[in-house]
This record gives sequence, C-alpha cells and structure tokens, in this order.
Amino acid sequence: MTVRPPTLRDKRRYLLVRVEPSGLPIDQKELYYGIADAITSLFGDAAAAIMIQAVVAAEGDYVFIRCRRGTERELAIALSTITSCRETRIALRIVAASGTMESLRDRIRTMKAPESSMEMPDALTFDRKEVTCMYCNGQKVDVIEKGFKNTNRFFLTTEDLETK
Repeated sequence: MTVRPPTLRDKRRYLLVRVEPSGLPIDQKELYYGIADAITSLFGDAAAAIMIQAVVAAEGDYVFIRCRRGTERELAIALSTITSCRETRIALRIVAASGTMESLRDRIRTMKAPESSMEMPDALTFDRKEVTCMYCNGQKVDVIEKGFKNTNRFFLTTEDLETK
C-alpha cells in the first residue's frame, strides 16, 4: 500500500494544553479516556467520530492533543469541562493551537525562557503581611497570605516585587 500524498491526507490540528496543578504525573491513556468521555457527553458519538481526537504526547506539565482541522473549538470546549483524571483533580488550560507539534514545542521553549534574572523569593511581605509565593509565570505572581482564620490570595506583577 502506498503512502497518501499530502493533498489527500486529513488536515490535523494540535492543541497545546497545560495541566494544572503542575508536577502531576500524566497518564496519557487515562487522559484520552477522560477527553473521549467529555466529547461524547457534550456532542455525542457522531461528533466524537468526526473529531478523531488523540493524546499524542505528554512533556512535563504540557500535553499535545490532536484533532481534525475545524473541530479545535469543540475540543477546547470539551477540555474545559474535564475536572478529574483517575481520581485526581485537574484542570486543563489550552495554551495554543497549531498545525505542527514542532511550533508548539517552540512555544513551550519561549514560555520557559527566563524573562529576567530576578529570582522568586519563597516568602515576602506585601502590604505589611507575610505571604508565600505559589506560582510565577511571566508577569504574574500568585501569593497566599499566611493566617489562621482566612487565606487570602493576591495577584502581583513583577513591578510589585521590585525593590526600590
């Protein structure tokens, strides 16, 4: 059997998805079943068959999901409804969509590249309160205030962290 020329092949799109919370081991097979269930429950079996979704690769906190061109919007909607995978609470955040996985890998490399040489402190004082840094990605920093009764979440920018 000969290989189909590119003009006769199905056009595919790849979605780059970040799995939160970060650091979780990702089982591609379980994630595939979760995505297939979400698509089937939202759009039915016929749409799931048209979509031809597949979990292609998992690299760190990122997952590459393939679908047929024109169905990326429906796949993104189905991904946003997934809240758990194998008894573990997760959230899937769509980062980008592209026609090749290599361009998405380039996107990961540019996101991981340090924008400045500033190190994130473990704890800092904000508005005369002791807070703990929880997440840093680019220009935004999530911190949680230490307290007994209430836990408040602050969203800071790098300008708030600069010392004067």
